[in-house]
Amino acid sequence: MTNPYLAHRLPDDLPPDPMHWAAAWLDEAAQQCVQRNPNAMNLATVGSDGRPSARVVLCKAFVPDPGYLVFYTNYKSRKVSELRANPRVAVTFHWDALGRQVRIEGTAVFSPAAESDAYFASRDPGSQLGAWGSDQSAPLASRDALLRQLAARAKELGSNLDADTQSMAGAEQSTIARPAHWGGVRVWASAVELWIEGADRIHDRARWERSLEQDDDHGFTSGDWQGTRLQP
Repeated sequence: MTNPYLAHRLPDDLPPDPMHWAAAWLDEAAQQCVQRNPNAMNLATVGSDGRPSARVVLCKAFVPDPGYLVFYTNYKSRKVSELRANPRVAVTFHWDALGRQVRIEGTAVFSPAAESDAYFASRDPGSQLGAWGSDQSAPLASRDALLRQLAARAKELGSNLDADTQSMAGAEQSTIARPAHWGGVRVWASAVELWIEGADRIHDRARWERSLEQDDDHGFTSGDWQGTRLQP
């Protein structure tokens, strides 16, 4: 049976919830391995000085109901400094091979500690060490200085690095706990745009919006989605 979410155009009567469409597109991109990181998304933030900045991060969870996505990062990074100043963010997924794009605007909040702990525990030891070893976005004197810093912090954690100081040495490594300065960020969607490439640049495009009312530090109560078809 054909998956209705993977149709070559949006239905005449727009679906009531765009997040399930977006999730299906992300799943297909991953299943077809359309690119090295099909879950890559461009994240745009705005700092307290009003200047925008953007970078690519990886979406590690896409939860269509109630409607948020999750990425993980160093909480001392520039992106987090900016979202502390202004939690309104925008993300874009683009899968050129599939002719599809998803744009999401919303509000960023930190993930619950238990969620961040669980994801951190699933990472390989080298990536766990990287979360401790790098002071993300801070100035760096040289590449060698970074490698010495990694080696020193690995030793502090009871681990060792291979001679190239790029990976964990030995099969037996002590358990590395998640650092308090590293964890998840949830982006709760308040607007979603779905875009399907069309011949002669007559693309199929629609935008949905909903209200968000914050319940606690991690979540919101949302209103119903309202969709509008847009000219390409």
